[in-house]
Amino acid sequence: MSLIGGDLTEKSLKLHLDGLTGVDAVGLEQRAAALGTRSIKTTSKAWALDAIISLIDLTTLEGADTPGKVRSLVAKAVNPDPSDSATPRVAAVCVYGDMVPHAIESLGASWSAGEDNGINVAAVATAFPSGRASLAVKIADTSEAVVAGADEIDMVIDRGAFLAGSVGVVFDQIVAVKEACRRTNGTYAHLKVILETGELSTYDNVRRASWLAILAGGDFIKTSTGKVSPAATLPVTLLMLEVVRDWYRLTGERIGVKPAGGIRTAKDAIKYLVTVAETAGEEWLTPQLFRFGASSLLNDVLLQRQKLTTGRYSGPDYVTMD
Repeated sequence: MSLIGGDLTEKSLKLHLDGLTGVDAVGLEQRAAALGTRSIKTTSKAWALDAIISLIDLTTLEGADTPGKVRSLVAKAVNPDPSDSATPRVAAVCVYGDMVPHAIESLGASWSAGEDNGINVAAVATAFPSGRASLAVKIADTSEAVVAGADEIDMVIDRGAFLAGSVGVVFDQIVAVKEACRRTNGTYAHLKVILETGELSTYDNVRRASWLAILAGGDFIKTSTGKVSPAATLPVTLLMLEVVRDWYRLTGERIGVKPAGGIRTAKDAIKYLVTVAETAGEEWLTPQLFRFGASSLLNDVLLQRQKLTTGRYSGPDYVTMD
């Protein structure tokens, strides 16, 4: 309330969001393109590949998901490369809410509810991917996943309400879902707020939606469901990183960012690592503050890692963090 200069009403929220500086689209895209060509030292390759693995939310979000498919996903999350025990584990597995118990059972000792160790279980909720449901349904969807043991909730905002200018509605829904993340012991499952940036049309809308999600209590802002094209892009992720950087400078609170959908190669993922380090800071290069939402990225990263380990690496000299 101190930040927006008034009560948390539809009017005050609109005034705050409309007062944000407009996005220089040309400048944003030029900076993203420049960061995408940044080189890194050869000695950093191994670190970068391992970092990517440790930041992945390994995902299966299909209508045909079965307990067996989730068990296979978990097995890959726990042991990404059976030929190399030094391969890091991924940050989390992301599934539909009804698959949470199967994920937890499969993880066994690798899972610790509400802890920062082990592999987290993330559940999509709030009528994913459309977000078109009553608030009661969204709260129930979230609560059931949290009761089942989900460490993290990936919710989707009502893009229709946001685009119609009903920012108060979106704000109130995020606040309510955040409260539904509360466990019986008083702790909270982490809340990732999916903006579905491919449907927000403009960079200005992405910035407004990012600020709105953070003001409402989101722990992460996430680009996409992976069901809409375009999904994650480097300029949009750069813009969201600028928002969390500015929020940190204003409040001292760090908010996470999760690009999801369309990031399929190690080369592309490293561009995101560079963008994170150069924009928000290297402090964000941890699973607590940055994730990749992906289902196929891990395969290419493992391939590049194997090539590097065996000396038959054929990729470019992509990244440096200094």
